[in-house]
Amino acid sequence: MKFKHGTRRRALEYEKDWVQRWKADDTFNKSVENRPADKGYVFYDGPPFITGVPHHGTLLSSIVKDTVPRYWTMKGKRVERVWGWDCHGLPAENFVEKQLSITDRRQIVARDGDSAPLDKDGNELPTISLEKYITKARESMVANSESWEGVIDRIGRWVDFKGAYRTMDKDFMESVWWAFKELYEKGKIYEGEKVLMYDTKFATPVSKNEVTMDNDAYQTVTDPSVFVKFTLNNSEFSVLAWTTTPWTLPANLMLAVSPELTYCEVLVDDEKLIIAEDALERVLKDEKNKPLDYTVVRKFLGSELVGESYEPLATGSTWPQNDAIHKIYAADFVSHESGSGIVHVAPAYGEDDFELAKSHGVGAFHVIDDNGYYTDTDYKGLEVWENNKFIAKDLKEKGIVWKIDYI
Repeated sequence: MKFKHGTRRRALEYEKDWVQRWKADDTFNKSVENRPADKGYVFYDGPPFITGVPHHGTLLSSIVKDTVPRYWTMKGKRVERVWGWDCHGLPAENFVEKQLSITDRRQIVARDGDSAPLDKDGNELPTISLEKYITKARESMVANSESWEGVIDRIGRWVDFKGAYRTMDKDFMESVWWAFKELYEKGKIYEGEKVLMYDTKFATPVSKNEVTMDNDAYQTVTDPSVFVKFTLNNSEFSVLAWTTTPWTLPANLMLAVSPELTYCEVLVDDEKLIIAEDALERVLKDEKNKPLDYTVVRKFLGSELVGESYEPLATGSTWPQNDAIHKIYAADFVSHESGSGIVHVAPAYGEDDFELAKSHGVGAFHVIDDNGYYTDTDYKGLEVWENNKFIAKDLKEKGIVWKIDYI
């Protein structure tokens, strides 16, 4: 049998018919009520943010999640499926602050009448009390529920919307506190530090998975990468380390090398530098990318550098008291494929940095506050992202940075 064009029903039409048939027949509720209560199967579903609208990612995961309760329902289990809304976290706050035209977290004050923060030109910013902010946030948490319900129906997912929970409900929050208390009393909770993606505008860590959900999460930018001279205490040569984050240099506590790589002492004009052998031709170029003349004085393995100490960078930082800092360590993340084969380590601002430091008894050393402003360095009061290139150029003028490249 051949089908003629235009004679088959459109998917949109029979899709709606099936949704209406299920609703008229109360099919979903019957699939729950017809199973005994003592044969329950509990399905926990991480709720979506109520501030967002359904998109490909949420719908795909929703369809996959629907197969599990359907399977166990067919196996005779009673599977109650309650919808939920995530009303907390950065997406909710961002949603509210856009409505309130909040551009700086300092605009949220404890109570009406508290002093207003100043913008970069010295003008007072408008403020909102924490009480009004919270009230607005609660009101905003019902914004997109109707659009979600219609779409979830359309993809054929069976779920109870009428009894949906919200993470801002007191019962829900108190249940979380209870669970946390139980874990704490069983000794399962500990306090520690971890390097995470961080948003200085909102002063909060950010989930990698959530960042990649946004269309504008990745942008092409130009940043300075710098080659930095670290003066060894027991040698007339300086170690040439490389970093793509000049803003972290005031937090430098260690250097990392590969023990198996071959390194060279080289003379470049009046400079005495130590660089990985395989990086010489790539690194020893001027800022117009022309090769520099150099002489190799000596070759040796990186293991010879391990344990050597060096002078702290002159960046105005108040260094912690620890005999393990400002030394060179072996690390498996160092290679000759990029940079100089020697890596600058700032434990507070990199995952590899933090783990290497922790393994040698060195903790995170912070030089910026929660909003990205330098604290006790030569750059005190400057915002880190606005001044990244300035810091690179400033350290070049001071003779600390040997060369700046842009990537």
